[in-house]
Amino acid sequence: MMLLGKLAQPVCSLSKLPPPGACRHFWGWLNAVFNKVDYERIQAVGPDRAASEWLLRCGALVRYQGYQKWQQDYNGLPTGPLGKYKIEAINATDSCIMYRGFDYLDGLEHVTEIKLQKCIYIQDECLQRLSEMKNLQKSLLQLKIISCGNVTDKGIIALHKLMNLEYLYLSDLPGIREKETTVHILQQALPNLELELDLE
Repeated sequence: MMLLGKLAQPVCSLSKLPPPGACRHFWGWLNAVFNKVDYERIQAVGPDRAASEWLLRCGALVRYQGYQKWQQDYNGLPTGPLGKYKIEAINATDSCIMYRGFDYLDGLEHVTEIKLQKCIYIQDECLQRLSEMKNLQKSLLQLKIISCGNVTDKGIIALHKLMNLEYLYLSDLPGIREKETTVHILQQALPNLELELDLE
């Protein structure tokens, strides 16, 4: 009988759930922890390995130069000589990457593609930061931004600094209010850009 009483006790305590929104705050805090930049780690393992760890920890995928397979398992990150695996593509669909972690992207020299889809923490400041990175200004060729509700015209216009960008796909971005003006500015700055829009 005593054993049954002890088993029932945790079940009864389930009725004392945290107030609404408390779980949301916890996940926001945890995501901020995942995005904290470890500069010593970048020095120790190199920018591509450190960025891979950050991206996978946040739920994104990476593809390395010379490989077709997307890396999605943090525990399965390839090992080998320092600098062997260079990030070529990033798929951040449904990931928790945020501005705080963008310093991880600074040292990447081979990224040609980035996809930001349903990234709730991506905002204009993230796109401004992305477009100011010297390495990405040289290497980035394709960028897709889809269903990122915090992105506005200001963030999209900032992409004009990505001088080698060949393809930009924008879809389901309710924050874009001045579509024609934004498109005009991008086309003026990047005349060779192929711009595909699926915006209301």
